[in-house]
Amino acid sequence: MTTTATEPTTEPTTEPATEPTTALTTAHATATGFTERYLLSPAVNADPYGYLDALRDHDPVYWSPLHRAWLVTGHDPLMRCLRDPAVSAERVRPLMDAVPEGAREDAERAFTILSRWMVFNDPPEHRRLRQVFQDQFAARAIGRYRGLVERAARAMLDRRAAPGGAGDLVADIARPLPALVFARWLGVPPAHGPSFWYWNARVGDLVLGAAQEEREYRTSLQSLCNLEDYLADLVRQRRAEPKDDLISAVLAGGRIGTSVSEEEFVGMLTQMAFAGGETTSNLIANTVLALLRNPEELAAVRDDPGLVPAAVEETMRCDGPSKMSIRTAARDLDLDGRPVRAGDRLFLVTAAANRDPARFPDPDRFSVRRGSGSPSHLGFGFGPHFCIGAALARLVAVSAVEVLVRERPGLALGDEPLAWQLSLLNRALTALPVRY
Repeated sequence: MTTTATEPTTEPTTEPATEPTTALTTAHATATGFTERYLLSPAVNADPYGYLDALRDHDPVYWSPLHRAWLVTGHDPLMRCLRDPAVSAERVRPLMDAVPEGAREDAERAFTILSRWMVFNDPPEHRRLRQVFQDQFAARAIGRYRGLVERAARAMLDRRAAPGGAGDLVADIARPLPALVFARWLGVPPAHGPSFWYWNARVGDLVLGAAQEEREYRTSLQSLCNLEDYLADLVRQRRAEPKDDLISAVLAGGRIGTSVSEEEFVGMLTQMAFAGGETTSNLIANTVLALLRNPEELAAVRDDPGLVPAAVEETMRCDGPSKMSIRTAARDLDLDGRPVRAGDRLFLVTAAANRDPARFPDPDRFSVRRGSGSPSHLGFGFGPHFCIGAALARLVAVSAVEVLVRERPGLALGDEPLAWQLSLLNRALTALPVRY
């Protein structure tokens, strides 16, 4: 459950989920021995790491004719992009350009809301917006929710995952636990949960590129507006009657109406709402999958539950919930000798950088004993856009995994094949069949 476990960063794609071929890519493959592949082809989407390793080895800063973007896969050049102010996070315009003509009349308000998301802003605007939430996302503030999260995880496990039974860990635990915790933290009453999470899912379709048809775009755009209306009303209620939740705490800080307008605050709350469950859900599922695929590591965690946080961090490095983020060059720049031009898109492929052997020894091995002395992964980003919700994501994921491995000693993978959501950015299982 993250309250922003990661910053959503993607653009819709209308390209087919097959591998386009062109004379350019064929000639390139013949000349160098490397064949570029489409990142949304089902095979690469299901298991991207072998291809990403080959791409990074071939060229860590590669111009992709297929994706019309620079694919940055090396750890060092990716870090330079995250540090360079010429590499901009502003990309609302490309999102809007993808909307079908017939749905444009609904889009103006929705994209005004998106323009207030701090993830789509560069410093100093990003810093001004982020400071409003900084204290509430600090580890010390998040830590007071530990008991709530552990109790919720245990109750959910007892209710949905009977020992010896079969189930889907995504539907049983990984998705509903972050949603429950985040709604409580934000202050959304349980009775409003179904509408709240429906709107969030449809906003995800828009921001993560799942919306393709005009009808889907209309639904997503209207859902974002509905979400803003709902949260604006919740802010008004908390002004009149504060409670123990995020909105009340931020209002009490005195920044709303001074350094940040109320419209900006509500707009940022829609970002928090959208990011609140997706990334942490994926982190829980991917961590459990990694442990079940590596029995020695699972045994180590069972013997020493103090290793659960290390397992979550290793998942963030090795198979995290986000594969990449998308940036745009604000001006011409040189990146490892490559002439990046103003307006060029850059795909910052953290999934490849986190397995760069120049940075991480034995990078393809999942090990819960890598230790705190190992280099830091980029799963939560870096610099100004480091995930503001990292502490909450870690808290929920660690609690869920710890309860699972401690209280379900028979936990094992089911027999059904795994399927991954088709996504340029997210690394998300559609289901995780298990035996409890």
